[in-house]
Amino acid sequence: MRGPRSLLTSLAGIAAVLSVAKAGTAPGKTPQIQKLPPLREQAELLDGWTEERKTLIPGLLRKYGVDAWLMSQREYAEDTVFWALKESTQFSARRRTTHLFLAAPLNGSISFSWIDNTPAVWVELRRILGTQQPCTIALNTHSEIAFAGGMHAGELDAVLAGVGDEWRDRFVLEPMLAVELVATMVMARMPWYRRMMETAWAIIEEAFSERVIVPGKSTSWDIEWWMRERIQSLNYTTWFQPSVFILTGDGFPAADDFAVAMDDPRAPDRPIQYGDLIHTDFGISALGLNTDTQHIGYVLYPGETEVDVPKGMIEGLRKVNRLQDIVKDNMKTGATGNEILKASLEQMRREGIEGKIYCHATGEWGHSAGTVIGMTNLQDKVPVLGDLPLLKNTYYSIELFAEHFVPERNKTIVFPQEEDVYWDEVTNSWEWVYGRQEELLLIRTPLEDAQHMQVPVEL
Repeated sequence: MRGPRSLLTSLAGIAAVLSVAKAGTAPGKTPQIQKLPPLREQAELLDGWTEERKTLIPGLLRKYGVDAWLMSQREYAEDTVFWALKESTQFSARRRTTHLFLAAPLNGSISFSWIDNTPAVWVELRRILGTQQPCTIALNTHSEIAFAGGMHAGELDAVLAGVGDEWRDRFVLEPMLAVELVATMVMARMPWYRRMMETAWAIIEEAFSERVIVPGKSTSWDIEWWMRERIQSLNYTTWFQPSVFILTGDGFPAADDFAVAMDDPRAPDRPIQYGDLIHTDFGISALGLNTDTQHIGYVLYPGETEVDVPKGMIEGLRKVNRLQDIVKDNMKTGATGNEILKASLEQMRREGIEGKIYCHATGEWGHSAGTVIGMTNLQDKVPVLGDLPLLKNTYYSIELFAEHFVPERNKTIVFPQEEDVYWDEVTNSWEWVYGRQEELLLIRTPLEDAQHMQVPVEL
C-alpha cells in the first residue's frame, strides 16, 4: 500500500517568477474549471434525466421481445440497474425495494414500485401479474455481465418463493435490457458532461505545470494526491485514484510493460526529473456522471522552450492520435466490440503502428454498460462483453497506446491516450466530448530560477 506523503508545491515567491506561458493540450482550447450548481439544483437535474430515461423502458422491452421486467433488492444489496433509476435523494434501497415495468400495460401505468418488508409485496405483485398476464418476465441474473446480473442470489430465491409456481416458467434472461438502459445517455446530459470534461482537462493542465511540479522534488505520488485534493476542493469527487506514471523512467514499470503497470497500484514512486515524459490517468465524478482521461506532458530542462522538445516525443503523440482516429472510424454502431477491435488492429498494423486498444463505455459508471473493445490482456477478443453490439446514444472512452522509438532517448516509449466520445445524432458519428490532446503539456523552468529553487511546502 502507498504510505502517506506530503503534497508538494512551490512557494508563492517561486511561483511568481516561474514562466506562466504554457502549451495547451489541444489547439485553440484553454480549459477552465466549471463550477457545479447548488445541490438542490443538481438534484432537479438528476431527477429530470432519470424520468426521461424511464420513459425509454417500454420501448426497450418491446425491442427485445419481453413483456415485463422485474427488479428486486434489499438495502445495501442493490441491483446494478437500481442506481440508474433511483431518485437523486435516495442513497440506497430501503427494506425490500421492488420494481415492475411493463411493455404494453392494460391500464396505462407502465410501472409499479413497492418499498416493503412484509409478504404483502408478493401478494400485490401476483395480483398485478394476474391482471397483466405477461408471457415473459425478465430478471437481471446474467452470470458474466454485471449490469445484467445485479439480482442477488438470495433475492432471486425470495422472488421465486414470493411469486409462486405459476410465474416461474415465464422468467427469462435478456441482458441487453439492462445494458442498453444504463448505457443510454439522454441528450440533456451532454452540456454538463462537456463541462465536467473541461474541468478534468483544466485540473490535468494545472497539475502538469510548473505551478505544481518542482523537478527533482515533486514525485509522481505527490502529484496524484495533489490532483485528488484539487478534485475535493472543487466539490467534485472521483471514481478511481488518479495515477501519474513516468514513461521515460529508468526501471519504471510503465516504460517496460505499460499494460502491466497501468493495472498495478503499487507502481514505484520517484521524483520527476527534467527530461521526463509523464502521464496521468484521471477522472472526475458529479451529477451521476464520470469522466476518464489520459494525457501526457514533458518536463523541459531549465531555459528550454517548445522548440527544444524531442522531436521523437512529438511524433509519438501524433502516432497515438492516428490510432485514435483509426478506432473512432471503426466504431460502427451495431458491430460488436470484437469486430471493431479486429478491424482496428488490422488497420493499425497495415499502417505500421504497434500498440494496444482497450476501449470501454463510460458516463453513468466509469466503466459503464456496453461492449468492450479490447482489454490490455485480451487483444484477440474479449469473451461475452466483446460480443455485445455497439449502441448509439452513449459515451465511450477511446483508451489505447501506441509505441514509438524516440531516437533522442534511444528507446521505444509508449504513448497512452484516453478521450471520451459521444454519439452525435446530427453528424451520425462519434465526436469528442471536449477535444483530444494534440500537443504535449510542458512543464517549464526559466534558467535563472533553476539555481534558486527552494524546498516546497505542504498544501
